[in-house]
Amino acid sequence: MRTDTTESTTQGTAVTDLSPTDIFGLLADDRRWYALRSLSRRVGSASVDELADELALREGARLSERRDRIRTSLHHHHLPRLCDAGVVRYDAERGTVELLDARDRLAPYLELADADELR
Repeated sequence: MRTDTTESTTQGTAVTDLSPTDIFGLLADDRRWYALRSLSRRVGSASVDELADELALREGARLSERRDRIRTSLHHHHLPRLCDAGVVRYDAERGTVELLDARDRLAPYLELADADELR
């Protein structure tokens, strides 16, 4: 699991190396899809707590009940997978995550996922 602040092309997979199958695999999980969607709509980094709050609200759960579970799943599963794919920089010590150069590469896939959710 890569959780440092190095660029995505120096370790792990470069964003341009991701196949459509890889990208759809990242977006297949609702929490990863929503985290990427949220990160793509902001400038700079977000805290893991902010993402957990957004996900808890989106899932319709009471914040206090689900936030810790969601934060744990982000920390141990989803963010490391996105980091290993080279699409985010995740600093576990600071609790921040930032979309890297993947914004343009992921945009068409995120739009498809958004359109599918509206159906």
